[in-house]
Amino acid sequence: MYNATTMTTLHIDLDDEVMALLRQSDQPPGAAAREMIVLELYRRGSVSGGKAAALLGLRRAQFLDLAGRLGIPHLDMSPQEWATERGRSESL
Repeated sequence: MYNATTMTTLHIDLDDEVMALLRQSDQPPGAAAREMIVLELYRRGSVSGGKAAALLGLRRAQFLDLAGRLGIPHLDMSPQEWATERGRSESL
């Protein structure tokens, strides 16, 4: 999955209920937590889709599919930006 030359270990105290929820995923709790962190960084705009994909060891299309299934949009435009883009495309 993740392929890096250096890694940092982070110790996080989680209560039993949160750990139980993490164990319900189809991956080890640490991997599930890592995926959630990277997805949140992407949602906040802190990393690009390509960087997030690389951090999770996925191809960009795989990452965008994952994010989309979780309701995280690939394009983050305001209504005004959408209207501008629509106007541009209609003028073509």
